[in-house]
Amino acid sequence: MFIRELAQSVATLHGVGKSAANGYEALGIKTLADLVLLPPRAWEDRSVIMPLGKLRREPDGTFANTFVEVVSHSFFGGRTARKRTLKIIVKDISGEGDGRLSLLCFGRNFLEKTLKVGRCYYLYGAVTHHMTDLQCTQFEMTPLPDDGTEPGNFGKILPIYPLSGALSQRIIRRDVQAILAENQFDDELPADLMSRFNLLPLDRAIRLWHFPSAMDEVSAARRTLAFTELFYLQIIARRRSFSIPDGERALTGRVAKAAGELERKFIGTLPFSLTADQQTVLGEIRGDLDSSTPMNRLLQGDVGSGKTLVAWISALHVIAAGYQVAFMAPTELLARQHAEHAAELLEPLGIRIAFLTGSVKGKERKLLLDALAQGKVDIIIGTHALFSKEVEFRALRYIIIDEQHRFGVEQRMALLGKGEAPDVLLMTATPIPRTLALTVFGDLNVSTIHTMPAGRLPIVTHLVADKSRERMYRAVGVEFERGHQAYFVYPRIDDTGESELRDVTNMYEFLSSEVYPGVPAALIHSRLSEDEKVDILFRFRNGELRYLVSTSVVEVGIDIPNATCMVIEHADRFGLSALHQLRGRVGRSDLQSYCFLVYGDELSDEAKQRLKVMRESTDGFYIAEQDLLIRGPGEITGTKQSGFLRLRFASLTDDLPMIQVARTEADRILTEDPGFISGSNSVIRLVLAKAPPFDDEVAEVS
Repeated sequence: MFIRELAQSVATLHGVGKSAANGYEALGIKTLADLVLLPPRAWEDRSVIMPLGKLRREPDGTFANTFVEVVSHSFFGGRTARKRTLKIIVKDISGEGDGRLSLLCFGRNFLEKTLKVGRCYYLYGAVTHHMTDLQCTQFEMTPLPDDGTEPGNFGKILPIYPLSGALSQRIIRRDVQAILAENQFDDELPADLMSRFNLLPLDRAIRLWHFPSAMDEVSAARRTLAFTELFYLQIIARRRSFSIPDGERALTGRVAKAAGELERKFIGTLPFSLTADQQTVLGEIRGDLDSSTPMNRLLQGDVGSGKTLVAWISALHVIAAGYQVAFMAPTELLARQHAEHAAELLEPLGIRIAFLTGSVKGKERKLLLDALAQGKVDIIIGTHALFSKEVEFRALRYIIIDEQHRFGVEQRMALLGKGEAPDVLLMTATPIPRTLALTVFGDLNVSTIHTMPAGRLPIVTHLVADKSRERMYRAVGVEFERGHQAYFVYPRIDDTGESELRDVTNMYEFLSSEVYPGVPAALIHSRLSEDEKVDILFRFRNGELRYLVSTSVVEVGIDIPNATCMVIEHADRFGLSALHQLRGRVGRSDLQSYCFLVYGDELSDEAKQRLKVMRESTDGFYIAEQDLLIRGPGEITGTKQSGFLRLRFASLTDDLPMIQVARTEADRILTEDPGFISGSNSVIRLVLAKAPPFDDEVAEVS
């Protein structure tokens, strides 16, 4: 029976005051639904006796789970009564062996009056060895009932939850049990689906997830909850593909097959052949553009694989039919570079190209917007300025979004609203593991470019200990003598005095005066104006500058074929995705290129793994999979990349078959019922609908 609204605040629970509510808030728990779906991080199995005698043969940290009698009290340390520490000796009375244990009661001398000599208790606590004694400092002691019943938590399997603030395990267990006592949870999946996949009723799965009677019940509960979570995730994502009425779909069939003539003419002017992957992806995109259903496709390809060229060719397919194209990039620097490249490639074909960012103002902006509204612009390239209210199109039918993970859902939707069910191509140079592609981008078709253009040499990656930097400087100097260029990347703009990390400001002075005196260079970071950054990159591209000293502002979109060296200082502080993107700024021609990853003396195990992966491979797809294994999906899809994925039960590394089945079943059900909703007290759907498991906030670009 459904009694309490699961959308209510956790503060409505009896005993949850302000401090506990704040603790829950810090854990991201606002409602009863959030709390009842809080995953325990582990379980304590108190169902099996672990007597003190057996603990002598076990490693430190093994938990005693037994019955004891208090033998004596004594005090040690300190010269005054207040500074002394209570020591309680207990002996095992479980009947499964003897043994004694010293309970060291630091700061808890009041237990002298509570734990009385001669009384019997249930004991649970982690034990360590000290010479010939067993000791315990953190323990739970519960008096044995006189009626012979089992005491307290003995014999149970208890959930261990993440904690914050004033929260304790006792408080969270109490509150979860209160919700379970007042609710029964409806099955959220169709009955035939539950039967076919041997899933538990949802109510039973939730209860066993928190308070199982045996550990194998946890696995069965997780499987049911994970499948339900993935199924609803796919329903939410895939529903958009089924939500356009047939009448509206008919309006979107618009691109004539004859439009391919302009594409063929352009491809014939290229001084090279398209790779097999580029041709395959173009075929997939053309099929979508010629369909009556609006395209929603993700194009992923490694750094330098030729995604943008594919985008320009596909744009010709639409322009030839009389429609307009919008190309959006996350930064003005990248948008300007795309505009220059497009003008060089496409204007000879008569394609009319415009460039719009926030820095385009006054009369120039008005003339541009008027031309766009009148259909005198074929392709407009810009930043987030493209989705401002004043921007109007005559016939927008194709939207291309570069580095799509840096834009939020609302921004994308604002641009979509400027056309009539336009086709959308999202591009990313951050390869996405297959499990993430199926889950986070469940409503997208995914195209992938694996192969690199002919003639590209693999980038040679060196791991450089801090003490070996002089050899690295000499190696980069050799590249300067050969007429090549380099990047030096640092994690900070200037020295705040808060850490020992090198910064671009001081290192620019050091490199230009001490290491490479007389070699022309420039400093570039996010605090410079767009005009300053554009001017620096123009001079770098023209060969006036030999190297740039930069923050990660050069991470995306900078294409300098003559640059052969990438030096990344404090490489252990960067994620794999950022390292791979930065390394991709070199190796963009037939010249042999090098990447130097400089690291400090103290490396975490995770940092060692990341650097090892970078040294072993230049394959972005392999690196993305390793990143998923090392950091987990929550970090990989953090707000500075592609949205924070908050899966509670499913594992993107272990549940790929389940993800595929959930996607297939969601599509089957939506085909039969596009408006499918299940369960009146649908707790998982409630949580997913309130806070979708991926949060596409705009990334902060340094």
